[in-house]
Amino acid sequence: MTEKTAYVGEQSNQYVFKVTPDASKAEVRAAVEQLFEVNVEAVRIVNVKGKRKTFKLRPGRRSDWKKAYVRVREGQTLDFLGGETF
Repeated sequence: MTEKTAYVGEQSNQYVFKVTPDASKAEVRAAVEQLFEVNVEAVRIVNVKGKRKTFKLRPGRRSDWKKAYVRVREGQTLDFLGGETF
């Protein structure tokens, strides 16, 4: 969770997931609907480039990764903990 993902979640009922690099929109939609039992309205996928970093004085690069913005229907939420809410 970052500040940006928390803000997006509060403002537009979206959730952000780190997904496998070969995942498609349809696969992400099906997985979220099956795991959390919600109706997904839209899925947007972003390829994130890895940062250039220095590792023990040698130049290197972190791995690229993919994230998915998932919007669920109004009034529905995702329960990440799987328990009761208080």
